[in-house]
Amino acid sequence: MQKLPYHKFAGTIIIRLMVGLVFLSEGLQKLLLPAENGAGRFAHIGIPYPQFTGPFTGVTEIICGSLLLIGLFTRIACIPLLIVILTAIYTTKIPILLQKGFWAAAHESRADFCMLLGLIFLLLYGAGKYAIDSTFVRHGKNPS
Repeated sequence: MQKLPYHKFAGTIIIRLMVGLVFLSEGLQKLLLPAENGAGRFAHIGIPYPQFTGPFTGVTEIICGSLLLIGLFTRIACIPLLIVILTAIYTTKIPILLQKGFWAAAHESRADFCMLLGLIFLLLYGAGKYAIDSTFVRHGKNPS
């Protein structure tokens, strides 16, 4: 069995779709349901300037999640999303760990850690074979 270079691995699209769709969906919810998932939630958990940071985070998730879905500037798009997910873990999951213990935190944080690991994978290995980024790699350029 021949080993493919990482940028030609076709299965990377699955990770891109998983991470991209989750962030796109979450970003849309922050804008469409601001009281529950956007500014209201940000105010509840103590994030400063929730009227700004809620929509800003939503737009960031929509743009970067969409870039992941099509595989354009994949590595660059991972960076703001890593900041978003690490902030989410710090502000919502660490308090659960401290208040309710490991198993409650593990249960509540499973999706966040999947997104974190998916983003790290994409940051390290890029968009994969079926992406706009791969056309740049084939031509000797790498936009991400």
